[in-house]
Amino acid sequence: MARVVFQNIRKEYVDDKKGTFTAVENSNFVIEDREFVVFVGPSGCGKTTSLRMIAGLERQTSGDIYIGDRLVNQMHPKDRDIAMVFQDYALYPHMTIEENLSFGLKNLKRPKDEIQRKVKEASSILGLTDMLDRKPRELSGGQRQRVAVGRAIVRDPQVFLFDEPLSNLDAKLRIQMRVELAELHKRLGATIVYVTHDQVEAMTLGERIVVMNQGRIQQIASPTELYNRPSNMFVAGFIGSPAMNFMDARIERGHVHVEGASFALTDAAVRGLKAYEGKSIILGVRPENIYGEEYAPPAASAYRLNAVVQVVENLGAENLVYFRVGQRMVTARVHPETTAQVGQAKLFAFDGGKLNFFDPATEERIVLEA
Repeated sequence: MARVVFQNIRKEYVDDKKGTFTAVENSNFVIEDREFVVFVGPSGCGKTTSLRMIAGLERQTSGDIYIGDRLVNQMHPKDRDIAMVFQDYALYPHMTIEENLSFGLKNLKRPKDEIQRKVKEASSILGLTDMLDRKPRELSGGQRQRVAVGRAIVRDPQVFLFDEPLSNLDAKLRIQMRVELAELHKRLGATIVYVTHDQVEAMTLGERIVVMNQGRIQQIASPTELYNRPSNMFVAGFIGSPAMNFMDARIERGHVHVEGASFALTDAAVRGLKAYEGKSIILGVRPENIYGEEYAPPAASAYRLNAVVQVVENLGAENLVYFRVGQRMVTARVHPETTAQVGQAKLFAFDGGKLNFFDPATEERIVLEA
């Protein structure tokens, strides 16, 4: 296996009518040997373009790409020692599963006994042993995706590249395949670069996550770091389901004021927000850190807000309750037995130790010292 390095990568596309479009701007990162890294972001953010540049399917406009110790800028995709798994499986419909798995190795003129051994190993790992004589049309979507992964495994590449491999599967099968991919990474100890638009996939699979937007990397961090300490409002709003709530607020005399309530700041917040005294700010809070008053923990006793319930979604294990603070809709993930009805004025409590603060001009998170 090998590490992957991006140094000052830029990718531009030139359109005769629309001019120059920058898909990836000043991208720098290191994916360590045997690491599972997920690229996530909305459509058009540059994540798939980044993956295709690692594969050599797209040529960067400027900058350097290393796979292991090799500079691969001018290297053909077949010489980069990578294996790619696509969204649409890309299996040969006229071949059996065994033939699909062995096809790439046969093209590489590998010895017959080596091909048989690797196909057998991959089939065993992925639970395909009893399906080797079938054609792709005889398999379910999840089984076809396993075959696509198996075709990559037999190559024994330095780097595995996954381009939204689960997006064609139904919700239940996606969950199953996520578990299987996580177990596969542990078993192979492989370097994996994975692209998805699904932040739940990113959070459950990635050891580190690269969040992109409009061609730029917004943050690279572990799932826990991204969730608890997002670098800016984009990351805070993109990671988490439901997303972090944002409220217009103002800092005055050790308190943060939002429409309908005023909360005392912690000592760390008072120090960290000193430059914002008398100024507007954006207050951020996760839905699970807002409680119906009757189930609020002691930590939330001093952070209460009265609001009119707009919508209640009963999800069984929890309720999502929506209400307005000023012009913004706020979501609370509350106890399923919380009494909340549409049109009702209700007290909600916030966990004061888990509030986030953002600069309204830059949208960057304000880092508070402990």
